[in-house]
Amino acid sequence: MNVVVVESPAKAKTINKYLGSDYVVLASYGHVRDLPPKDGSVRPDEDFAMSWDVDAKSAKRLNDIAEAMKGADRLILATDPDREGEAISWHVLEVLQKKKVIKGAQVQRVVFNAITKSAVTEAMKAPRDIDMELVEAYLARRALDYLVGFTLSPVLWRKLPGSRSAGRVQSVALRLIVDRELEIERFKTQEYWTVDADVSAGGDPFVARLVKHQAKRLTKFDLGDAAAAEAAKAAVQAASFTIASVEKKPAKRSPAPPFTTSTLQQEASRKLGFSAQRTMQAAQKLYEGVDIGGETVGLITYMRTDGVQAAPEALDEARMVIGGVYGKEYVPEQARIYRTKAKNAQEAHEAIRPTSLARNPGSLRLDGDLGRLYELIWKRMIASQMESARIERTTIELESADGQTGLRATGQVILFDGYLAVYEEGRDDADDEESGRLPQVTQGAAAKVAAARAAQHFTEPPPRYSEASLVKKMEELGIGRPSTYASVLTVLRDRDYVKMDKNRFVPEDKGRLVTAFLEQFFRRYVEYDFTAALEEKLDLVSAGELDWKVLLREFWQDFHAAVGEISELRVTNVLDALNDALGPHIFPDKGDGADPRACPTCGTGRLSLKTGKFGAFIGCSNYPECRFTRPIAQTEGDETDAANGDRELGTDPDTGLIVYLKSGRFGPYVQLGEGDKPKRSSLPKTWSPAAMDLEKGLRLLRLPREVGAHPEDGQMILAGLGRYGPFVQHNGAYANLESIDEVFEVGLNRAVALIAEKKAGGKGRRGEATALKELGAHPADGQPVRVLSGRYGPYIKHGATNANVPRGADPQDVTLEQAVALLAEREAKGGAKKKPVKKAAAKPKAEKADKAPAAKKAAAPKAAAPKTAAKKPAAKKPAAKKAPAKKTAAS
Repeated sequence: MNVVVVESPAKAKTINKYLGSDYVVLASYGHVRDLPPKDGSVRPDEDFAMSWDVDAKSAKRLNDIAEAMKGADRLILATDPDREGEAISWHVLEVLQKKKVIKGAQVQRVVFNAITKSAVTEAMKAPRDIDMELVEAYLARRALDYLVGFTLSPVLWRKLPGSRSAGRVQSVALRLIVDRELEIERFKTQEYWTVDADVSAGGDPFVARLVKHQAKRLTKFDLGDAAAAEAAKAAVQAASFTIASVEKKPAKRSPAPPFTTSTLQQEASRKLGFSAQRTMQAAQKLYEGVDIGGETVGLITYMRTDGVQAAPEALDEARMVIGGVYGKEYVPEQARIYRTKAKNAQEAHEAIRPTSLARNPGSLRLDGDLGRLYELIWKRMIASQMESARIERTTIELESADGQTGLRATGQVILFDGYLAVYEEGRDDADDEESGRLPQVTQGAAAKVAAARAAQHFTEPPPRYSEASLVKKMEELGIGRPSTYASVLTVLRDRDYVKMDKNRFVPEDKGRLVTAFLEQFFRRYVEYDFTAALEEKLDLVSAGELDWKVLLREFWQDFHAAVGEISELRVTNVLDALNDALGPHIFPDKGDGADPRACPTCGTGRLSLKTGKFGAFIGCSNYPECRFTRPIAQTEGDETDAANGDRELGTDPDTGLIVYLKSGRFGPYVQLGEGDKPKRSSLPKTWSPAAMDLEKGLRLLRLPREVGAHPEDGQMILAGLGRYGPFVQHNGAYANLESIDEVFEVGLNRAVALIAEKKAGGKGRRGEATALKELGAHPADGQPVRVLSGRYGPYIKHGATNANVPRGADPQDVTLEQAVALLAEREAKGGAKKKPVKKAAAKPKAEKADKAPAAKKAAAPKAAAPKTAAKKPAAKKPAAKKAPAKKTAAS
């Protein structure tokens, strides 16, 4: 019997069909072990010994594999064909060896680039050992990420409260976004003008641009204002022109190579609007297989690759399909061979391509994201093997009779579309490109200007990064690896370090603070060159040219010293440095010569960064005498209010107290009177502080508002503004209102109806969540797995375990396999709801005299717990000593 281990259950089912009854194919469901998220998981003092944990779900799957190995002749590790896949195979083998179930069974590693019968059966004929060099590259990368994250993040928490985390690649990617924002803020707009003319020379009219004025070739900013532009326009209208020259140049445009992971993410972002995460989720499904005619078939090759080459049989098939569909003239004389530019490119995998180009997108009828992404991959592969497009570029130069004024017209015509008949690569920020056919004109012919126009322009700052352009930039700089980009960008959004505005990354203040902190105190580790050089060293490890522990020792020596130095600094030292680094952003120049850091309330204090329980804010140096605070960032509408400090809105006629409009660390708010605990209410996000008056202030301060007594029980229904927006409330049941205005306007009938609708969904405050998708039975226990719509977004439910749908993912696209993996991850973190302890019901019967000893007994184990935890690393030392034996996997 042969036991085959793959990563996903969908893949296991398909491969089992291909291999037959002599094989048992089981899924690991991705990684089976991971470093516990706590101190001591990587121990530099023990030569970087690493402790691994197996979560409950993975333990069950490993037990299933171990059970299947009883009496088996061969263990075939067939996880994905990349560094992560190699690591999973190594982890599985390590666990099985510890369980002593391998015995005399032969252990083999096989890889296949596509889930097709031919690819799988051919791979089975070419087994090999586990590549320990790839495993060691994984171990080095994992240790680096752990050491940076678990060493740097606590420093951030202590020195910069409110910060979430730092990471080896994450922090550098964030710096790219912040640096671009700084470029935009520093950019000075410059005015310039152009002059165009409608010209004819005995034929159809065409547009020409002024390129020469007063016998001088114009540069971009020579026409700097309206007066200069109008003078140039008048010169064009007054001049008599002739055709000085007509130049036609043939040109070719060649197709782009097939997709790599990075270029697929970029094009899916440009053409389909997909996030990197959404792209990879759809690609994973296409790779693992789709049901076609009752058979599950993998539609694309492996989707984590830096390679652009394709197998010879794929090139032959592409040329055959091109000739049959588009014609022989679209097939080049020889197949196009592409070479990978990246060093050690993801272990030289093939490009991402369809497993069979005969399966054109129209014949498959795939749903949603799968169909759109497959069509993109199919077209890109077909286009990559087609003839070049032939283009003719034409330039017409016109000269005035006195030689003082010159015009130029440019255009291009596609003579043969070639690969453009199928596909054209997108661009993030398209430049102006002259196109269109120009009329036939003769050199020396007279030309007449029918009209002239002067147009005003302004230079624009560099655009913010989109997902596509950020991924491209990271790849260009050698930061991280394309297979990790989707998760890195997701973390930046989840940590609220960035937000998306029109599909572009905008750094949040929290992200700018973290970047400024790292640049001030850990600059080397967020330098682009340093990060890229570290990636090159990791590639050397995977190529067998550098020992992974030598790499870790070199890194840790300097990094640990840098962390030690910053740990000695006081928080005030850190804030002073950040005040200087972020000064132009958090204390913008008012333009009137006044000190931008002067406190607008007391006039004598200096504004500076402060830290609190919920993060950083701006406060006055005269605290506690002056309590002025404001958020770090200010919108344009808030600047005037901040400059004038707190202001009075008027006097409350009921209490005689003054109503103030103030600005605090969490934003603007209204306050009734002074004292230790005055009544306050935050302004809704849609309300501008500049538009606030006494009436609005009193309306907010009088919330919650009594709507009326409920007709069923007589209890009062209240309308108010809560953390999650406007609501109506009755007897513990809350129902959302559509807008803040409705809080002040909602009537009794409407409120009763909303509460009834909410209660109809289930008991209590939240009600039953709406089911968005039924995923089927969980493979472990058969219980249903569903995607539900919750108060805080879509989530996956199985039994007592809830797992959030990843931010940016479409809940309709979640598969059962993805859901099972997310639920397992959630359970590993302790996400399952604990069952209520029935013994609690007996406590009221106990007398007070018995309660104190019981409490003391319960406290005793807690006091002992640290001792037990402290001994754990020592208990794992024997396992660490076995580290050299890892090399045996390659033997």
